[in-house]
Amino acid sequence: MKLSKTSWIILSIGIFVIAFASLGFTRLQQVKEQDLVQEELSLAESRLSSFQFEQYLSQLEELEEQLNDTLAESKSARLILAQQIESIPSTETLFDIADDCEVGITVVSSSGLSGNVLESISCSALSITVNAEGDVPSLIAFVIKLNSDFKTGAVRSVNIVIPEDTTVELPVATIQMIIYSYQGD
Repeated sequence: MKLSKTSWIILSIGIFVIAFASLGFTRLQQVKEQDLVQEELSLAESRLSSFQFEQYLSQLEELEEQLNDTLAESKSARLILAQQIESIPSTETLFDIADDCEVGITVVSSSGLSGNVLESISCSALSITVNAEGDVPSLIAFVIKLNSDFKTGAVRSVNIVIPEDTTVELPVATIQMIIYSYQGD
């Protein structure tokens, strides 16, 4: 099939019109996107111009002050923990005994290790205060087991508080004990 010159011209003009329309449509899309981006940029610039840096600078200073306070508290807490590191095995034993006697330990505190002389033997003494809750027979069994399981320790005092209504609150025992460990000469 052979096309005449006129057909070629019409075909060329048709291709040119389609190409020109495609380019025009693409340009129209670009202009729309550019307008959208320009609107977003204007909005961002207006937000940025209304942004109050002074407010955030004062907030930053407050946060830095809080951080310094927290770091100071952390340092003092580390000092306290450093004193109580030696009591970790003892504390673990306390919780094991509490589990055996079916009591719950609510507080364990220690004043840390101190030097002591026991029957002319140089040793370290670890004072521990324990608050435990449970029924009275379990608390008594807990105290007895503390005395028997800590071969180098002794319960110094026990105070059991029994509430009037034991259905609401459990009896609580405050136990003070001391654990000795040999230091050598």
